[in-house]
Amino acid sequence: MEHNYEIFNADSSVQLKELEDNSVDFILTDPPYNLSKYSTGNMKFDWRSDINNDLAEWDKNFDPADFKNEFLRILKPTGNIFAFCSYNLIGRWHEVFDPIFDTFQFFVWHKTNPVPKFRKAGFLNSCELIVCMWNKGHTWNFGKQNEMHNFFESPICMGPERLKKPKHPTQKPVRLLKHLINIASNKGDIVLDPFMGVASTGVAALEMERKFIGIEIDKEYFEAARRRLSQIQPTLFSAINKNKANE
Repeated sequence: MEHNYEIFNADSSVQLKELEDNSVDFILTDPPYNLSKYSTGNMKFDWRSDINNDLAEWDKNFDPADFKNEFLRILKPTGNIFAFCSYNLIGRWHEVFDPIFDTFQFFVWHKTNPVPKFRKAGFLNSCELIVCMWNKGHTWNFGKQNEMHNFFESPICMGPERLKKPKHPTQKPVRLLKHLINIASNKGDIVLDPFMGVASTGVAALEMERKFIGIEIDKEYFEAARRRLSQIQPTLFSAINKNKANE
């Protein structure tokens, strides 16, 4: 592929405005969950590494409604939107996007090795939700019936895949992202992640022979994403609206 990705160290609410209308085939993203206010801080242990339970300032005050217009503008009529979310935001995603799309569903990622409950009170946080939206005529690669459950099991991101410096607290496994990309897009399609983090979605997209646009506001995560993607394919392509460039 001569052209395969372009990434921006920018605020996605601003940078999205520079993308062309109807230019993106698949929005696959992991935006903030607004869970920071429930955090009790990082958990320290003598016998294992610390558990990062204190996310960051970027995990506050996210509202899907703020991105509705830009998502709809840049998404092709055949496109899909998949967004990771938590229990506290799924209702808001539904409120904003269900009236717009023909279909609003959810997908469950079951983590086979979630963080243990050391106090043994309550359930382990072993599932994450992904909201999925599309209209009639959307791109969809239906496989075997047993491959199309709205449920996927895999470990959390670990081993060599897990970046140590910087260590992103919500890095997603490429295997999961490849599964979603395979279903909801085709080879050569453009996959967008406006909350790129360390570019796991980008890695999955490029390895699945898609193109990728990523936006990340944090400089350290952006640099990690840049290094990671450059090891796959270094070529850039222009996703910026040519009309805006001439203004």
